Amino acid sequence: MKYTLPINRRQMLQSAGCGFGGLALADILRAASNPSAARIPDCEPKAKRVIFLFMAGGPSQHDLFDPKAYIRKKHGEKIDSPLRKEVTQVGTEKFLALGEAAPVRPRGQSGMLISDLLPQLSSVADDICLLRGMNADNPQHASATNQFHTGVFTEVRPSMGAWISYGLGTENNDLPSFVSIHAPGVRTYASGFLPAKHQGTPLTVPLNDKTLPIENLRNASSNQTIQRQRIDLTKRLNQRLLDNLQGDANMEGMIQNMELAFRMQTTTPQLVDLSHETQSTLDLYGIGGKDSDKHGRACLLARKLSESGVRFVQVTMDGWDHHGDIRGNLPRLCQQTDRPVVGLLKDLKQRGLLDETLVLWSGEFGRTPWSQDLSGTAPIEKHGREHQPESFCAWMAGGGVKGGLTYGETDHMGYRVVEGKVHIHDLHATMLHLLGIDHTRLTWNQVGRDFRLTDVHGSVVKEILA
Repeated sequence: MKYTLPINRRQMLQSAGCGFGGLALADILRAASNPSAARIPDCEPKAKRVIFLFMAGGPSQHDLFDPKAYIRKKHGEKIDSPLRKEVTQVGTEKFLALGEAAPVRPRGQSGMLISDLLPQLSSVADDICLLRGMNADNPQHASATNQFHTGVFTEVRPSMGAWISYGLGTENNDLPSFVSIHAPGVRTYASGFLPAKHQGTPLTVPLNDKTLPIENLRNASSNQTIQRQRIDLTKRLNQRLLDNLQGDANMEGMIQNMELAFRMQTTTPQLVDLSHETQSTLDLYGIGGKDSDKHGRACLLARKLSESGVRFVQVTMDGWDHHGDIRGNLPRLCQQTDRPVVGLLKDLKQRGLLDETLVLWSGEFGRTPWSQDLSGTAPIEKHGREHQPESFCAWMAGGGVKGGLTYGETDHMGYRVVEGKVHIHDLHATMLHLLGIDHTRLTWNQVGRDFRLTDVHGSVVKEILA
């Protein structure tokens, strides 16, 4: 069988000066028989895979990473609104400054500012790269979430995990190349106009042996042989229909996904089984803890999936939408997520995987420096914060980024980015670059136009590269 890259992949390799000399014959043959097989990156990658920790709802950067002396000094007092006069935000009419919920102090040798609410993250400050100038375009949860995951907030487009799957393929033929744990919505893991095999597999972490991690995955047959015969019969029928149609992308994806599902019936139960993990590993992730058990299981599973060859793993941790009583609610969210997240970083590092795994932590946007009081009568200590896409914080670790670096700065109110702005498109471009992909050449032709994750925007943030 002849191994042929898609035309745009060939162009990417030729323009990047990359050849096929380093590709073993076995890899060529495997790629010929399996379009999802691992492919050659454009250039030398720093990372082989991504783990995206999505803090759905919008974590408050003011309380966690970017406090402002001006806001702290003005706490409870009215401040000038930086919003345009035609812009209104419910519950913020008074524009009262809201200081940070807990002390935010310099950590590690780098002096990175991290809140007391994140003691575990504070202990690994020199391993992470803090982006304090993140910027997005939409203040609504659904639209901002779509933009973070797909690059746009209106149209239906492939998610970044699907783009990465399409660009690099999978390292394990028995597992999908993209898994979304506790997915926040189908558009965040959809393949859009890309082939269906690149769509993410939604997974729920089982809390007991009666919970299916993936819907409809359990083998209902009495044995493996009978199941194989059923799959082969279905495949022949589907192939006959496909031949009659003279090609159909959806049908081709269905055939490939059924084969993958058959293989996953054997591999997935072993991966989600945590009963063979050591107690020290369980403790590292906070599994069994009152607050951290759920997210600890998800983060440990993310490590196991990544280690087994899944190219892109997303873990969603929701509950960060604090419009009221942020001082009461934020500490609980931090307690639920801090140990699992840092347990993941430490586990990757001790296994020698962090250098080749890019870990990204972020919400869809941040929160305002002024308070929000939906009731109109609550005392300032019970106020929350409104949405803020103009600036927010994210961090990255491993996979070719500089540890201990704080990049970006906001104004005296913590509202607008004044230095080191990183738009969502720039973040996507940088992620692809670290994976060895030129974001301008990873394209798919749809309705006569070449589409890409970064649309017509995006620049690699070279300042954060190790």
